[in-house]
Amino acid sequence: MFRLPALLLLSCVTTVAQDVTFVDRTEELKIAPANGAACWADLNNDGWSDLVAGSIWKNNEGQSFTKVGDVGACVAADFDNDGRVDLFSWSGLKLLRNEGDFQFKAVELPELPKTVSRGACWGDFNRDGFVDLLIGGYEDWNAGITWPFIVLLNNKGESFSIATTESRLRTRGVTACDFDRDGDTDVYLSNYRLQPNQLFVSDGKGGFEDQAKLRNALATSLGFGGGHSIGSAWGDFNSDGHIDLFAGNFAHQDGRSDQPKSRFLQNMGPDKEYRFEDRGPGGVHYQESYATPAAGDYDNDGNLDVFFTTVYGVASFGRKNNPVLFRGQGDFTVTNANASAKIPALPPTYQAAWVDYDNDGDLDLTSAGKLFENQGTAHSWLRVRLRGDGTKVNRSAIGAQVRIAAGNNTHTRQVEAGTGEGNQNDLTLHFGLGDHRDPVSLEVFWTDGTVQTVAGVAVETTVEVAYDKNQ
Repeated sequence: MFRLPALLLLSCVTTVAQDVTFVDRTEELKIAPANGAACWADLNNDGWSDLVAGSIWKNNEGQSFTKVGDVGACVAADFDNDGRVDLFSWSGLKLLRNEGDFQFKAVELPELPKTVSRGACWGDFNRDGFVDLLIGGYEDWNAGITWPFIVLLNNKGESFSIATTESRLRTRGVTACDFDRDGDTDVYLSNYRLQPNQLFVSDGKGGFEDQAKLRNALATSLGFGGGHSIGSAWGDFNSDGHIDLFAGNFAHQDGRSDQPKSRFLQNMGPDKEYRFEDRGPGGVHYQESYATPAAGDYDNDGNLDVFFTTVYGVASFGRKNNPVLFRGQGDFTVTNANASAKIPALPPTYQAAWVDYDNDGDLDLTSAGKLFENQGTAHSWLRVRLRGDGTKVNRSAIGAQVRIAAGNNTHTRQVEAGTGEGNQNDLTLHFGLGDHRDPVSLEVFWTDGTVQTVAGVAVETTVEVAYDKNQ
């Protein structure tokens, strides 16, 4: 088992809470994304993240966007390690190779079983340096059919092979993380219809074992047989260096003893064999129709926050649901920040993704077909772009983790391609550092088990770290 050494604590700082507001810049930026899943990635290697939301929207250096084509709902990674980020449309089950200059070419896949997917994720499941795919399988409610999930293994960027296809449960969202830091990528499946969520623990060879029950990661409330989840998000919510889970549950209220409320699941680390402890809703107030969450530190205070969408609208069926921005306190508790952040009462949406689209050091939000620009904070920040070598580690560095010690906290972020239900946050890692101003050291945990240290990194910069086995 690979383990990261502890980082030197650089200073002791106190972070003062600051209100951060958002402004809808959608019209001004000439962007009109579909109100479906959103995926952010730099598709032309110009240093500015582009948006895929039904269509591809080219980012013109943070000043405007240009529509360049239609592709459906996607997750992004460089599957052939040629230095360009490719797209997999999980809504259309199509793989698109990036040919450069926003030209994409369909790549033949093996004949796939018929399925209906609500999301997919990339991850190097067999540790060969190339990203593989897990495609979630949902349902045909009218026909009573559960569609199969599919695991596709990457044959060195030349083709894909079906490793697993099986109809088990009704999966909405899939998201990957090496939560036990053994060097291979695991996957959390958010399952609907009062079915238990699944934690697919990788064997490092492309196979998985469901260990949700063993690891206490079912996200089930008393009185219910399953989590009834739509989407979940990985994140280190208490800054202890271990990546935790937020499982987002659709919370039908009925005569049972409890509702399937959303749960924070704390990763207890190696001393507890990477099992999870249920920390409960943590201040996520009751609404029936929560949908897909996205985790990011929007106010740069060092604590991960959660934006959480809803299926029902402000006045649908008298339920008065609306998406909520929850500000994290760093201890698995959150508070509703809609008013202070000036987030409007948004309509029903499954769209939730974070990005720093204008490269100014704070996270902007995509939801409900709109792009909300973060108006900034005085808190410190750091952006980190990782690059694999394309041999030992995939070029997009999907699955790699970075740890930064600042004050009494160890902030951890991972490069992930798939979160919530079918969304994707930007591949550039974003760290809020509160009032910390001194240079920091980065510890990068690459997917081949290599630990690389980069010392003396100035804050409020964007740094690129390339895989170096010998550093």
